[in-house]
Amino acid sequence: MEWSQTGVVLSARPHGETSAIAELFTRDNGRHLGLVRGGRGRRMRAVLQIGNSVNATWRARLEDHLGTYTLEAETYRAAKLIDDPLKLEGLSSLCALAGLLPERHPYEQLYDATLLVLEALETDHIWPPLMVRWEMGLLEALGFGLDLSECAGTGATENLIYVSPKSSRAVSAQAGEPYKDKLLSLPQFLANGAGGLERQTSPTSKDVLDGFALTGFFLNLHVFDPRGLKAPLARARMIERLKSA
Repeated sequence: MEWSQTGVVLSARPHGETSAIAELFTRDNGRHLGLVRGGRGRRMRAVLQIGNSVNATWRARLEDHLGTYTLEAETYRAAKLIDDPLKLEGLSSLCALAGLLPERHPYEQLYDATLLVLEALETDHIWPPLMVRWEMGLLEALGFGLDLSECAGTGATENLIYVSPKSSRAVSAQAGEPYKDKLLSLPQFLANGAGGLERQTSPTSKDVLDGFALTGFFLNLHVFDPRGLKAPLARARMIERLKSA
């Protein structure tokens, strides 16, 4: 068995004295692990930093084996962010969350969105709202997508400002008024799918934080709590830094 493609490094852990097990996110093979011989060496340690894009060739005798990776660096990202704690926390959070995906299942749209976020990390006002939308995409990929296209109660498509924590659907201002204390805030750059982003091209800091609160609620409800896991510390630190930015 053999394949070659580009992947994003999600993690790497030591294996034996000289090797490492690398976890990559690829477009066609999803989250995929493999052994990197010499992965603990100085050169490969730099290649295996999270967020880097690598050209990977995976080989194994049988499809269900761990297999081995041969890697060449394509884009070094972590090194560029080493002096920016906020962006580094954002990168760490994204890679940790992507590690929740089932192994070896393709998620083409989420992979493309991952590259979009990674390429935007150097632009302060762009990457945080993109990260929120990426987390929305992660929820959808895991089978817990939110329906923000219309009001759950009336079918209206305007003035959607809430999300029901029970149905994961949008709620309009009028329909949600009697229950607003029990509903989640829906920032407008997320409302009506992609259209919300088109109408509000520069979400405020509050919008972004409301977005992370929204995705965080459903990640805890559907992903972390059922698995007995806690949200990545990097995500919490990223949000705290965004609050004080």
